[in-house]
Amino acid sequence: MASIKLRNVSISFPIYGTHGRSLRHSFMSLGTGGRIGQDKSKRFNVQALDNVSLKLEHGDRIALVGRNGSGKSTLLRVLAGIYEPTQGRVEVTGSVAPVFDFSLGMDPDSSGYENIRLRGLYLGLTGAEIERHSDEIAEFTELGDFLQMPLRTYSTGMQARLAFAISTSVQPEILLLDEGVGAGDAAFARKAEIRVQELLDRSGILVLATHSTELARQLCNKALMLEHGAVIASGGIEEVLEQQYAALG
Repeated sequence: MASIKLRNVSISFPIYGTHGRSLRHSFMSLGTGGRIGQDKSKRFNVQALDNVSLKLEHGDRIALVGRNGSGKSTLLRVLAGIYEPTQGRVEVTGSVAPVFDFSLGMDPDSSGYENIRLRGLYLGLTGAEIERHSDEIAEFTELGDFLQMPLRTYSTGMQARLAFAISTSVQPEILLLDEGVGAGDAAFARKAEIRVQELLDRSGILVLATHSTELARQLCNKALMLEHGAVIASGGIEEVLEQQYAALG
């Protein structure tokens, strides 16, 4: 069974070349994003996640909510294994499909077909699995002969189509989804929406980063509200959304 356990997870990113700018930091710390502070060596850092604990099991559908820069995307990257926590422990059991950060595992100088293999390997697929899904991925992209050309010749929308098709070709036990992901024009967007719904039906756990209360209610039964990288509310979807509404005033 798929499961996710985070125990007191924190992530901080150092900021270089900023000594003596205390006034600037005072203003920056009031805005969105992680908290800005100093470590023991007096070096400034951004606390992107601050002591986050989370436990999810099969059947859980959780929405990550909060302002821009609150830590939602950072948390998705932790669950995908992209970021290692500076403190705390992460335990993820089950295959993971990260439907975000489409540039990861992609090489601009390789062809579309070669990138199907590269990103497939990045997602943990075996060579045989990639071979089995390759034709279906190519057909879904609707990119035709462009798949024989280097990725750097693609438009942003074409790159998104290719990466989306590869990412959603797996049979995930855990689906990590960012609502901000775009995959092309309106017709393709509808096609992508159907594909994501099929993934949701097959996945054991969903973690969705979203600003949409409607989408959160539609897809999720739990929610986690973040502010400056820290958890300020967690529980049932309606309970947390009510707290979010009150906090935003």
